[in-house]
Amino acid sequence: MDFVSIRVITGDVPRLVAFYERATGVRAEWATEDFAELRTAGATLAIAGTRTVPLFAPGSARPADNHSVITEFLVDDVDRVHENLSGFVSEFVGGPTTMPWGNRSLLFRDPDGNLVNFFTPVTEAAIEKFAR
Repeated sequence: MDFVSIRVITGDVPRLVAFYERATGVRAEWATEDFAELRTAGATLAIAGTRTVPLFAPGSARPADNHSVITEFLVDDVDRVHENLSGFVSEFVGGPTTMPWGNRSLLFRDPDGNLVNFFTPVTEAAIEKFAR
């Protein structure tokens, strides 16, 4: 089994896609006006509108209601990314911080309030773990 994607349900697909394109530098591929994907080497971030929810199960997902998941992206230099996102991201939850497990992390919220973590491995063990 391979983990391939995470899907975020939103009430405003164009707004959220534009945010993630700007934040990540990855261009989205649109399938319909209600569904787009940002594909990276490791996984895909799918962004879907509320009209797609009934295709799975009516009422099974609600936009802007996540309080438990953090979407994470591995970046080359989290401090530089923080500088680039300043003035664009409206809510930084935590500035670049070196975590006990060896990653330097930047935690912020997307326009729907979902938590996003950009991180760079900085210790020898973390660098080895995420070697590309």
